[in-house]
Amino acid sequence: MRNDELKKSTADSFDLEPKYSNNEISGKCLKCLSEHELNSCLMLLLREEGIDKKIQRKYEALVKFLQSPESERLRIESEKYLAEGKQVSVKISMNKGRPKYDLIVK
Repeated sequence: MRNDELKKSTADSFDLEPKYSNNEISGKCLKCLSEHELNSCLMLLLREEGIDKKIQRKYEALVKFLQSPESERLRIESEKYLAEGKQVSVKISMNKGRPKYDLIVK
């Protein structure tokens, strides 16, 4: 996600869309994509003069997601669907500090 897209996304809810890698397309698994988004948020927070609360909340949500046992289950499940040629996304939302994760198969 580009920096301007990161700033526009809502921190209370956002989607991660892992892609399956093949000879023609290089993709990222859910864990790699989450880590990439986490690093993008961190770089934005370090560059900003003031604190951007939306990016900070997204960063915190990604940290919680990566530390949760749910992330491993969702990674395995999403890779299964990707191998079948389906598109998936994981919706991460926060409600009163509590994370919620939904796997969406398209």
